[in-house]
Amino acid sequence: MAGHVTYRRIYEEPSPRDGKRVLVDRLWPRGVSKERADLDEWLKDVAPSTDLRNWYHHDVEHFDEFRRRYIAELHDPEHQQAVERLRDLAAHDKVTLLTATKDADHSEAAVLAQWLNQSEGHATG
Repeated sequence: MAGHVTYRRIYEEPSPRDGKRVLVDRLWPRGVSKERADLDEWLKDVAPSTDLRNWYHHDVEHFDEFRRRYIAELHDPEHQQAVERLRDLAAHDKVTLLTATKDADHSEAAVLAQWLNQSEGHATG
């Protein structure tokens, strides 16, 4: 049975309900040790490009355009291996995508979770 993809901030305490914990930021989060992160994987190659990240700069007014551009990037060859890895994880387990972004609801983790859930036929939530 397929899993479900959710997201949250890496600064929150790990939970047994997280399933597989996957960091999807390109940069390692400040102040988080590898032990505290309790990650199963760090897939930095699924993160938005540096150019897109710098353009967006977490400006909520640009979120819809960021989402559109990021989803387009996910189809690029540079992202394919990481995208396939996430799809494989989600096909077998619950997956929690982690980000250091202060506003997780307007982050690449949120876009990625929704996109994976929709593309795999899962409900978002």
